[in-house]
Amino acid sequence: MSGSAQRREDILRRLVADGYVEAKALSRELCVDASTIRRDLDALVRLGKAERTHGGARPIAGAMSEIPYAVKESDHRAEKIAIARAAAGLVSDGASVILDSGSTTYQVAAALRHRSELTIITNDLRIGKYVATFPEVRLLVTGGELLGSVFTLVGERSVEFLADYSVDWAFLGADAIDPTAGVTNTNTLEVPIKRAMIAASARSAVVADSSKFGHRALTRVAALGEVDLIITDSGLAVEDADRYGDGLIRADSDAEENRPGARA
Repeated sequence: MSGSAQRREDILRRLVADGYVEAKALSRELCVDASTIRRDLDALVRLGKAERTHGGARPIAGAMSEIPYAVKESDHRAEKIAIARAAAGLVSDGASVILDSGSTTYQVAAALRHRSELTIITNDLRIGKYVATFPEVRLLVTGGELLGSVFTLVGERSVEFLADYSVDWAFLGADAIDPTAGVTNTNTLEVPIKRAMIAASARSAVVADSSKFGHRALTRVAALGEVDLIITDSGLAVEDADRYGDGLIRADSDAEENRPGARA
């Protein structure tokens, strides 16, 4: 991927997460001159992803409901693997688990591959296809309508499906996490099924890399107190981690072997 393409994806992610980007701040944070940022913003405008404002840009309503999966998958890969190992360390053989859609929960699925006699429920077609290759697993995939760019099943049928189950663990993704706003999501269509996952589980954990913290997305999924754990990576500073309560786990993404459940 070229430098300009990568930079524009970075800007796109910030637009989704924050709802606004300032050109001067982007120039400083991405270490390029102001004229380069202007060209990047103009390119996103031409693609129909943003509109220019005085000094920056904001997303066009309805044009940026989700970042495509291919973009999410390559972001913060080492951190997601560390988070997934910590999450999998909480799951015993024979447990029942809900895996929300997303690139981090996909890594959780990978970390669970060698557990035996699991029951896994997911609304992610990509996760479902992968889990189907596990030697000892009972796999259930929710119904619903497909959000094609992110392989996610959503809608009333998905929610109704989950209402019939009671599982040991649910692992949920998040677009943003804030001490006050809680767990939030950009795509409003995903929120009801995320809430249904929490309701269907004895224990729930949000798995999200540290870049998601300190931001707010469009729609609230849950208050911090409505989930049992939040698992992130060691990129979240200890002094910031304290703002998210005792249920936060920081997995060491720099260690060769990440110890599950390593707390701040």
